[in-house]
Amino acid sequence: MNLLCPLQATIKNFLLAASVVTLAAGAAKAGTPAEVPVTTPPPPPFFSGTLSLLMDTHFVSYGQDIWGAGQSWEDPLFHPSLALNFNLTNNFTFFVGSWMDINDNNESNSSLGNRVQETDVWAGISYTVDKLKFTLINQYWNYGGNTEKIIDFRIDYAGMLNPYLLLHGRFDRGAAVNFGEGLVVQVGINPTTELGPVILSMPIALSYDTYDYHGGQAGFGFASAGLGATLPISKHVSLTASVDYFYTNDNVIVTNPDEGFIRGRAGVVISF
Repeated sequence: MNLLCPLQATIKNFLLAASVVTLAAGAAKAGTPAEVPVTTPPPPPFFSGTLSLLMDTHFVSYGQDIWGAGQSWEDPLFHPSLALNFNLTNNFTFFVGSWMDINDNNESNSSLGNRVQETDVWAGISYTVDKLKFTLINQYWNYGGNTEKIIDFRIDYAGMLNPYLLLHGRFDRGAAVNFGEGLVVQVGINPTTELGPVILSMPIALSYDTYDYHGGQAGFGFASAGLGATLPISKHVSLTASVDYFYTNDNVIVTNPDEGFIRGRAGVVISF
């Protein structure tokens, strides 16, 4: 009996099986990408804030040229503001803030100084779901010995044009709110793009005013279009500048000296 034949057959079958396994493993390695670990973005910090130190040529409130600067840029206004954000969850943010109008256009009775014409304070909450953001803000505008309570509700959509809808309701100096005479509806877009390190924005807005909000009839209030640029100079400091053209309806906003005017703005924004 020849014992070599079975032995040779066994060795041949073993080598054939090994080659098949080797080829299969090589094919699997070549055709299957390496597993990428699934990572989730880190949650936003619990606390953040922004300090803005801006100079404006005009104080514009929903199309109203408050100081009647018209087409003049000769009397700049200082508008500092501070905003503090508390990210309660990934979706909910609570925030507070304050804004000032500082100039020498009128002798102020403010205890903060004769040049402080107005101080606004606010608190609000925002909720984000996917690309939608809903914001509710309670504000108090303090000027000339009066206080106006403001409630704003805003819906933003994070997309190519960044459209938004704003409902602005005014309480009449401590009285019950009268939305028939104290409501502004504003819609707009604010597309942004990057040009090197500079972030460009191109805001466009339209408004509808109810009767007597700005002392006139109900209807189209203003349209505005602008161009803004922000240049980061460090991790927490940016320079910003913008120009906005406003066209206003003198039958609705009756106090403006000119139907059309351009507002300029420049300053420093500090984030932390």
